[in-house]
Amino acid sequence: MPSPDAVVAAAASPDAPEREDSAVAGFGIYLHWPFCLSKCPYCDFNSHVRAAVDQDRWRAALLTELDHYAAQTPCREVTSVFFGGGTPSLMPPRTVAALLERIAARWPLSADLEVSLEANPTSVEAARFAGFAAAGVNRVSLGVQALDDVALGFLGRQHDAAEALAAVAIARRHFARISFDLIYARPEQTPEAWAAELQRALAEGTTHLSLYQLTVEPNTVFHGAWRRGELTLPEEATQAALFEATQETLTAAGLPAYEISNHAAKGAQCRHNLTYWRYGDYLGIGPGAQGRLTLAGRKWATRQHRAPEAWLAQVEAQGHATRGRTAIAAAERRDEMMMMGLRLVEGVARDVFLAQTGETLEQSFPPARLAALAEAGYLVLDRRGLRATAAGRQRLDAVLAHLLN
Repeated sequence: MPSPDAVVAAAASPDAPEREDSAVAGFGIYLHWPFCLSKCPYCDFNSHVRAAVDQDRWRAALLTELDHYAAQTPCREVTSVFFGGGTPSLMPPRTVAALLERIAARWPLSADLEVSLEANPTSVEAARFAGFAAAGVNRVSLGVQALDDVALGFLGRQHDAAEALAAVAIARRHFARISFDLIYARPEQTPEAWAAELQRALAEGTTHLSLYQLTVEPNTVFHGAWRRGELTLPEEATQAALFEATQETLTAAGLPAYEISNHAAKGAQCRHNLTYWRYGDYLGIGPGAQGRLTLAGRKWATRQHRAPEAWLAQVEAQGHATRGRTAIAAAERRDEMMMMGLRLVEGVARDVFLAQTGETLEQSFPPARLAALAEAGYLVLDRRGLRATAAGRQRLDAVLAHLLN
C-alpha cells in the first residue's frame, strides 16, 4: 500500500481532479419508455418495437407507479429526472408534462432541477422539441451515433448526418443544455477519421458528448453477425488509439472526460448520471427500470418487471410492477460503489465509502492488491479517496476483477 508520504504527495498533486461536495449525490427519478421505431443491431437495452401503443394507458400506468414510490420516499428533494429508453422522444409531450407535474406534486424539487430526455434526431421527433421544452425538459440527449452516412446505415439508424445536425440545431433553440452520442471503433475506422468526426461534432458547440466504443453484446443482431464471421471490429491496438484520440481531441477542446465515456465542459456534466456513479439514491419507474433506495437505514435494490405488456398489466392490477426488492449487503455495496465510482475521473470519496460500507478503503481491500494496482499506475489512493488513472479507466474491467476478486 502507498506510504503516508506517498498519499500526501498524491493528494497535493496538481493533476488530482476537482470534486464537488461528495456527500451530495442527489436523488433522481428515472422513467423508462421501452418503445422504438426499430431495433438497432448493436442494442441490448430493454427496447421493443410495437405497431401501436395505447398512450393513455401507458401514461396512466407510469403515473400510478410514480405514486407508489412517492408514498415510500416522502420529502426527498428531487435533483434530476431522466426520461430514457427505448426512445422517449416517441412519447407525446403531454405525457412528459403529466409525469413532471405529478413529480412536482409528490416531491419537493431542487431549485436547479435537471430534466433530461433521450431523443432520436429524426425530423419527426425534432418537431416535438418545442412541446418537450414547454413540458419542462431542460436537457436533451440526442442519439446521433455517427456523422457519416455509411456508418449510420451500418448502425441501423433511421436518420442521415444532415438530418442529425438539423436536429441538433433545433434542440439548441429549445433547450438550455444539449448532448449527443457517438459510437466509435466501428469496422475499418481509423484514428484520423475519428478525430475529424469529433471535430465536426465539436463545431456544433455542444458542452457535453457521450462517446461509446462499439461492443458486440449477446442477443443482438451484431452478435449473430460476429459469430458468423460477418462482422470484424478493429484490432485492440486500433481501439486503444481511437480511445486516445478521443481523450486528446476532447481535452484540447475544453471537454475533458469526467467519466469513461462522457466528456463535458466545466459545470455541464449530466447530474442525473452523476447520481448513479456517486452511488446516490434514485427511483426506477417503467418496464425493467432499476432503482437504489435508502429506506429505514438500509440500501435497497429495486427492479421492475421487464416485459412491457406484463409491466402494464401488473401496474394496473396492483399499483406497481416491482419484480424484485433486495437489501444490499455491505460487501455488495462496496462492489457496486467501485464498479460505478471508478468510472469517474474523481473516483470514490472516502466519506461516502465509509458511510455506505462502515469501513475505510484500507480496511476493505487487501493492501497487496491496492499496492500492486497503484504501482502499476492504474489506481491512486489518497486523502480524497480511491480513483482510477487514465490508464486504469481504459482497462477498468481488468482493474476491478483484480481489486474485487
